[in-house]
Amino acid sequence: MSKVLIIGGGAASMAAAIAAAGCGHEVHIYEKNEKLGKKLFITGKGRCNVTNACDMEEMMGHVVTNSRFLYSSFSGFTNQDMMELLERNGCPLKVERGMRVFPVSDKSSDVINALVRAMKDLGVRVHLFCEVKEILTEEGRCRGIRAVGRGARDGVRALGGGGQGAVFEERGDAVIVATGGVSYEATGSTGDGYRFARDRGHRIIEPVPALAPFVVKEPEIKELMGLSLKHVEAAVFDQGRELYREFGELLFTHFGVSGPIILSASSFVARTLAKRPLTLSIDLKPALDREQLDARILKDFEECSNKQFKNSLGRLFPAKLIPVMIRRSGISPEKKVNEITRVQRLGLVDATKGLTYTLTGLGDFKEAIITQGGVDVKEVKPKTMESKLVEGLYFAGEVLDLDGVTGGFNLQIAWSTGWAAGSHIP
Repeated sequence: MSKVLIIGGGAASMAAAIAAAGCGHEVHIYEKNEKLGKKLFITGKGRCNVTNACDMEEMMGHVVTNSRFLYSSFSGFTNQDMMELLERNGCPLKVERGMRVFPVSDKSSDVINALVRAMKDLGVRVHLFCEVKEILTEEGRCRGIRAVGRGARDGVRALGGGGQGAVFEERGDAVIVATGGVSYEATGSTGDGYRFARDRGHRIIEPVPALAPFVVKEPEIKELMGLSLKHVEAAVFDQGRELYREFGELLFTHFGVSGPIILSASSFVARTLAKRPLTLSIDLKPALDREQLDARILKDFEECSNKQFKNSLGRLFPAKLIPVMIRRSGISPEKKVNEITRVQRLGLVDATKGLTYTLTGLGDFKEAIITQGGVDVKEVKPKTMESKLVEGLYFAGEVLDLDGVTGGFNLQIAWSTGWAAGSHIP
């Protein structure tokens, strides 16, 4: 039996703890917050999209960065395995649109409670208010941690201080770093894992915000703040080259655009956007080709031929969008509909099929759901999550350079990599 020390108390950490304890190991979790699963608690707007119920091959297709690295861990602990674990521990689940899996109660706390229940049953020891400062190694092997906090109360060697400020060392046979990235810093994701990895010789792929809203250059975006558009298609271009295209829902904010298809787009284009502005093109009527859309507009115009142009678009666009589309069409808002030429009408068609904006950046880490970048997976064993550089050192979850689109895929990365680390400790 090995003594396993896990740094962090999030999704990957709890999966690793359950797996390791299930193998008979003595497991300790060190969490600097007052409770476990602080970021998990706010995911999915508090509902917690725990995974996606698609088949695992399709799951791989929704991973943006280093998907091949996940083949072994996804095979070893699948979405079905995770769902069974939660339901077995008192958290019934349901599948919603897009195969997204949520607790029946719509409460993320039920997911956390199920995991805590499983850990308690297996004897996992949790040390809250305990911040790990350093990973200890000897002759290329992990030997424990140095930390500050309440962990000293369990009888480990105290080095100074007292109470919550006690500095102590804990010896162990394996250390799992599951500290997350740098998104949602208020939950404790402050990049500690990158420092631990770098101190032990690991390369860090520069972290950037992912699943984040876009910042838009054009001032008119403020007019659209709060407007949500469903059933639209968004595409992002780099100097004419298409980088991303998806159908779904987007939301205009006070500084740019957000929403499911936009957040997913950010993961695909973040690094290019860091170098230069990109172009967002929104097709407001993707179900209609240009000819069909022109016929639809012509029909609307025929029914209100004596009205002014500005009063003829209520069936085509939401009210907040109409002033923008009038400007984009180039047609005078006061012009009578029966005076609009075919060429002008086709200009409206073009504006509707290609509402374009200039993307200048992403929201910062406070607005990003996840972090793209992290520990270079080339230096980590894909089957076990053990470091190739330091024996007994493991990584799991968002601290690794792995990420996916929205829909439960990032949490499955956390569950699977955490399970791989916890279940492969000798």
